[in-house]
Amino acid sequence: TFDEVEVKASILKAISRPAEKSKPWYDYRKIFITEKRIDGGVRFWQQHADSLAAAEQKYGVSAEIIVAILGVETRYGGNVGGYRVVDALSTLAFRYPPRSPFFRSELEHFLLLTREEQMSHLDPIGSYAGAMGLGQFMPSSYREYAVDFDQDGKRDIWTNPVDAIGSIANYLKRHGWVAGETIVHQTFVNGDEPASLLKKGLKPSISRAELTIAGVSLHNLPAGEDDLALIALTQRDGEEYWLARQNFYAVTRYNHSRMYAMAVTQLAQMIREQYGK
Repeated sequence: TFDEVEVKASILKAISRPAEKSKPWYDYRKIFITEKRIDGGVRFWQQHADSLAAAEQKYGVSAEIIVAILGVETRYGGNVGGYRVVDALSTLAFRYPPRSPFFRSELEHFLLLTREEQMSHLDPIGSYAGAMGLGQFMPSSYREYAVDFDQDGKRDIWTNPVDAIGSIANYLKRHGWVAGETIVHQTFVNGDEPASLLKKGLKPSISRAELTIAGVSLHNLPAGEDDLALIALTQRDGEEYWLARQNFYAVTRYNHSRMYAMAVTQLAQMIREQYGK
């Protein structure tokens, strides 16, 4: 019943100031790219090397990207949130008008999934926004993309890292991840800030010719790579520019923030370097 559901003021406070909205890239990056998170990622990879290799084989998603998402989302399961999911979603569905339709829909998905998976709706714990498990899936994503990767009969993304690994890989593949393709290339811009190209957003749709006309350097770019997005991130001494491809876009389908996707990309690269040593 809904008698046991509690509206939480702390949730309303948290939702109004997420890190992506309030910090520039040079501060945001420092939260996620740390020695501790890199070391934790290497340890997680060592512990779950077989499952990560199996996910890479089946879905084509690089092991380090799966690990980095788990690192950014929950520090490899160390922080899966402290709210009952039903409280978080009910609070936001009925007390947060700006996104009320979205959270009402997620609440409905949550109640359906607890019935489908035969759980009590009062048990699952998650973030202030109702995201669940090691990979912080919203209920609609859980219903659509979570997989029982170890085939034990349950899709358990809370306590089973194997299911979490498979579910993240499945999510990215279904959102257009291309096996073996690079994610971003750093670039620089000669001339005025290419505002019109930045406005085109995260979906890669800009041709090499358009980039050249706008003064964007292609010096790093392997031949044949067309359909790109231009990403600007704020460093202390000005903007840095990146050319992003389909896999960067796939990561932004997990969280629609360019800073999030870049944090995942850079953390992944550093984890891979350490893991290979």
